Parts: sequence; C-alpha cells; structure tokens
Amino acid sequence: MPEPILFYSTNHKSSPVTFPQALLKGIAPDGGLFMPERIPVIDKASRMKYKDLPYHEIAYDISRRFLVGRIPDSELRRITQESYNYPVPLEHVTGRKYIMRLDQGPTASFKDFAARMMGRLMQYYLQIENRKLLILTATSGDTGSAVASAFYGLDNVQTVILFPKAEVTDRQRKQMTTLGKNVHVLALDAKFDDCQALVKQAFADHDLDALSLSSANSINIGRLVPQIVYYFYAWSRLALSEDEKIIFSIPSGNFGDMMGGVLAMKMGLPVCKFIIATNENDEFPRYLETGYYSRIEPSKNCISSAMNVGHPSNLARLIDLYGGIMDEKGNILEQADRITMQKEIWSASFTD
Repeated sequence: MPEPILFYSTNHKSSPVTFPQALLKGIAPDGGLFMPERIPVIDKASRMKYKDLPYHEIAYDISRRFLVGRIPDSELRRITQESYNYPVPLEHVTGRKYIMRLDQGPTASFKDFAARMMGRLMQYYLQIENRKLLILTATSGDTGSAVASAFYGLDNVQTVILFPKAEVTDRQRKQMTTLGKNVHVLALDAKFDDCQALVKQAFADHDLDALSLSSANSINIGRLVPQIVYYFYAWSRLALSEDEKIIFSIPSGNFGDMMGGVLAMKMGLPVCKFIIATNENDEFPRYLETGYYSRIEPSKNCISSAMNVGHPSNLARLIDLYGGIMDEKGNILEQADRITMQKEIWSASFTD
C-alpha cells in the first residue's frame, strides 16, 4: 500500500496536513489552498478497466488513491455509491463531439458531483471525531444550491451560504432558501467576489476559531477530488484505444471544474487540450495570452451568472501546478511555466 498523501498550501507558509485535516479546515492557515504533495498516476491497465465499471466504482478507485490510509475501503465504497445514484449521460452532438450531461443530480448542477461526496466525507470524519462544523460558502448560483442539497439534514454540520442577491436565478435562490433545518442563507447587496472575500476573511480571523469554520467552495480540496472522476469516466466511454487523446471544453467561473480536469491529465488521462471558456470576466484568457494577470473588480454581471467571477480562486492551484506562486489576492509572486500551460490549455472570453 502506498504512503498516505499529505496536502500542502499554495502559499507554502503552512505545514502539510492529512486529507481529513484539509477537508475539514477548507483553507490553509496561511490563506493558501491545499494541493496534494504527490499526484497518483493511473496506468493504462487501470484506465482501461474503467470502460466496464459504473460511475460510482470509478469514483471509488480514483478517490481511494488520494484517501489511501485515511478511510476504510468499505466506507469509501458506501459513500461513492450513495453520492452517485443517478445517470451520467454522454449526449451525442455530431461526429465524435459529445456533451457530458452533468445536470442529472438533485439540483441540476455539475456541483452535485462534488458536493454530495464531500458532504458525506465530512460527516464521516466528524462523527469519528465527535465534532461539529460550520460550513461557510459563497456562491454565484449553482454552488449554493448543490451545497444546500448535499449538506441538508447532516447531523454534524451547520451550513451558511452567502450569495449576491441580484445575480442568481430565481430557481437557484429557491433551491437554497426553502430547505431550512441546518441550512442558513444570506443574500448580500454585493458581488460574488465580495461574498468569497468575506468567506476567506472569516477563515483568517482567529477570533472566529471557536466556530470551527470550513468551506464547501471549490477552494476546498474535498470538492476537487470528486471532480477528477468525470473526466476519466467520459474518456472511458468514448476512447477507441488506450492512447487516444480527448479534448475537453469547459465553461469556467471559479475554475474548480477546470482544476479537476487538469489534475486528471496529470494523473495520466490522455488529454490533447483543455478549452477554457469564460464570459466577459476575461482575466484568465488575458493572462494566458500576455502573462499579465489583473483581477476584474467588480466582476461583470453576465447572463451566465454562475461564471461571474473576477478572480477565480483556483488559479492559485493552476499557477502552483505549473511551477509558480499566486497568493490569495491574485498577486503572482513566482511566474508559472506559461509555455507549457499554453500547450495544454486554450482559453477565450465570450460576450452575452
């Protein structure tokens, strides 16, 4: 059995922690985001076996590689079975182009895939430690509804969700605000980036340590690991040979979805390229083209409200993965290998 993986901060000023610690803390003490010290590699033989496995079994195998030594196999298998009890269709468009239908979960958001598993993992560890947790999450729409649904009724978790009142759809608002019990929702006269900044500020405020805060945003590594799975799943259903490369086109806001894909590639998934599409909040396409990064303040309000992010938190992880350092405010302290990044990622911004 391989050694358990530790998780370090993208700011490199905190000590590495275990997966349960990273999951329950949400964000590193130095304000950075957690990343695995070692990225497990999935060989061709294992990858080819996925062709005959249901989604929850692929989720079990991939998650186990990050959680080895941190949870019994039987518990992890139970969690993946409970989390993924709905279909994941690959809808044919034309030729060999497909849409991966990540809208089949309870809130019709791709974030159901991460939130459901994350909530059950948190509940497992909290029950073992006999602890309570307060989840503090910012949303521009779909994260809030997915997190509210995933954490609703969990005994050891209270959930507080912040959202910009003018920038979520009516359906998303109702999905968040009509549950009650352990789900508490606050509408702010603000932008998503303001909501997210408040969440990060709360984590950095030691006067709030007694609240046992954690996050269910994609800043939490517990959101990222489950999002690796559907990239392997899509390839396993579509690839005609063990080495055939795939292109993923990903609409992007806070870039957690994209990071799941890039981590899948680093784990050995044959990817030709990632196409990263943003709305008018074009800070990343500009950075990829010019090497200059400037956050957009305030973020632009576009019809794709869940993508209205002027500074994607997960860029710190992407920069880190390519050898650079970006702090939580978007300052690049060390340049990443942008030449390699450009070979693997293409990005563009689109107006309404």
